[in-house]
Amino acid sequence: MSWIQIIDYPQADARLKKMYDRVKGPDNNVDNVLLLHSLRPHTLTGHMTLYKSVLHHSGNTLPKWYLEALGVYVSHLNRCNYCVAHHFEGFKRLLGDEARANAFMELVGTDTVTDFFGAPYDAGFAYAKKLTLNHTQMKQPDVQALRDAGLDDGQVLEINQLVSYFCYVNRSVLGLGIDTQGDIIGLSPNDSDDPTNWNHQ
Repeated sequence: MSWIQIIDYPQADARLKKMYDRVKGPDNNVDNVLLLHSLRPHTLTGHMTLYKSVLHHSGNTLPKWYLEALGVYVSHLNRCNYCVAHHFEGFKRLLGDEARANAFMELVGTDTVTDFFGAPYDAGFAYAKKLTLNHTQMKQPDVQALRDAGLDDGQVLEINQLVSYFCYVNRSVLGLGIDTQGDIIGLSPNDSDDPTNWNHQ
């Protein structure tokens, strides 16, 4: 499950259990990616605040299925199978088209998803790939390409923050040996209107 000590829900003290109660799914299940914070619960607060902001917040204007798709792609580029597994299920559920979701996943396996969703969405994948794999080579024209595709600057920021978040969480998972053992794949805090609702159902 992890290369460092984690504290499961039944062993958590009152303070940690109160935090787990905010993020748990059915049967008191807490995803391993969240359990990894158990020795420093304040980092779980930071993680969940960022996660809800970039992926599950009503202030975002890009479709949530698209943000999930970007997360799957970035996680694949970072070779983070844990996040690919979790967020592909979320993407598939939100897209509502299993065949199309599976076709997208086949392209992800080739490290390219150009010309799949059409404008303006395809441009985000090119930006995501460069920011993930060649971040020191980013230039102003990379942002201009997103504008030229029809995205406004707020949406550019949404994509930037989404990619940056997934690079963070991918490295957290890979750096601490987190796997999916015991997880319920694909749960997420979907109440976008309440940033403080972290419940995974």
